[in-house]
Amino acid sequence: MYDYDLLVVGSANADLVIGVERRPGAGETVLGSDLAVHPGGKGANQAVAAARLGARTALLARVGDDAHGRLLLDSQRSAGVDPAGVLVGGAPTGVALITVDPSGDNSIVVSPGANWRLTAEDVRGAAGLVRSSRVVSAQLEIPLETVVEAARALAPGSRFVLNPSPPRELPQELLDACDPLIVNEHEAKVILGGDGAGDDPEDWARALLARGPRSVVVTLGAEGALVASADGSVRVPSVKVDAVDTTGAGDAFTAALAWRLGAGESLAEAAAYAARVGAVAVTRRGAQESYPTAAEVDAV
Repeated sequence: MYDYDLLVVGSANADLVIGVERRPGAGETVLGSDLAVHPGGKGANQAVAAARLGARTALLARVGDDAHGRLLLDSQRSAGVDPAGVLVGGAPTGVALITVDPSGDNSIVVSPGANWRLTAEDVRGAAGLVRSSRVVSAQLEIPLETVVEAARALAPGSRFVLNPSPPRELPQELLDACDPLIVNEHEAKVILGGDGAGDDPEDWARALLARGPRSVVVTLGAEGALVASADGSVRVPSVKVDAVDTTGAGDAFTAALAWRLGAGESLAEAAAYAARVGAVAVTRRGAQESYPTAAEVDAV
């Protein structure tokens, strides 16, 4: 019996967001909107997204003993996430500096702060939490060795989901644990060693599967997603909406997919549901505050 449907091992940041008419070029200054501060970070985002959908969710992360850390903890509790695995102290809370243009596209610079102090030893200290989770999801805004340790600590029969963002070369042990590995075009090409992967998402998926993951999901923005495993590949269409802000939409997609896989859905079914969750999220501003409930997803 699992205590949690999903454990997210990852980052927790304060998102400092400014709207701009256009993003500045090198050496250029542009004026923007008033500064808005939101709870964010890929790990914290995924945990909130899953909990809002109804998943029993926990978060293993580290924040600073500061106002931003308190903001993040309050957001987790409000969404229904169990924050027992959130460690406090060691460095200031991580911060993401985000600019959003009128089309909803964003650019992000992250100062990791306390996220970079979440260690493999912290994962070993939370072994009971990891082993009591049906699915464990991670990203790369925390140290790579911490992510590897989370994959090692899985209970028999549990599933490991990885979104390698920001992308980097991955050790074989981590690739072998992924089921699925969730990537966009940029992340796929970094892992595959640059542009030599070609321009066909089916080719990227086949090449990634050959590296060791049991399954792969390639997100394609407005074109939906491609899911692939040893049984073949399937395209999952997107849901057409008027995007307002894409911040955190990929995290909502990953969280929803991970939860539905743990509930027994096929990869294609879980991705289709996740696409609907992401579609609702981009129609609202912010990251965590944009995430829908299950009832709102069902209405799409």
